[in-house]
Amino acid sequence: VSDLRPSALPGSLDVSRSMFDLRSPPHRSMKRYDSVSSVPSSTSSRKDSQGSNRSLDTITLSGDERDFGRLNVKLCYISSVEQIWITVLHCKDLSWPSSCGESPRVCVKGILTLPKPVHFKSSAKEGSSDIEFMETFVFAIKLQSLQAVRLVFKIQTQTPRKKTIGECSLALRELSSQESSHWLDISPPSK
Repeated sequence: VSDLRPSALPGSLDVSRSMFDLRSPPHRSMKRYDSVSSVPSSTSSRKDSQGSNRSLDTITLSGDERDFGRLNVKLCYISSVEQIWITVLHCKDLSWPSSCGESPRVCVKGILTLPKPVHFKSSAKEGSSDIEFMETFVFAIKLQSLQAVRLVFKIQTQTPRKKTIGECSLALRELSSQESSHWLDISPPSK
């Protein structure tokens, strides 16, 4: 018994330490898990951990627990003419609140967060889980100005009324003439 107890204690400490390591540092892995998992599996795993039922209610009410989908965009900067090319390709696994109806009209609004913000908007499409936009926007802006800003996308419903249902953003530090493709996780709109 005395031999088993010392070996059991360090083992249990190792388990709790590894569980602590999994939970605290990587917000990245938590985000990745949330974006891939379905609501029931992540809800049940959160209910299993004791003491987080109250925070679970808050999360469910705020809508953070849902998978809002992903937005696919391509970026390219042509330095010879100082132009940024932004192509909004499509939204995948898109979801929206039931208050927006069965299939609202959906568009993507983009904002370059310059001192004087640059706004652009895709055409509105019939709402579904996968929506193809395939629209390119071109702006003449100096590269130095762009490297310090973000490109923000707001996913909006047009009907029955205009409402932002999700958003995502991307830093523009590494623009080049080589077209780059990005998959951005859509998160709930900031209050």
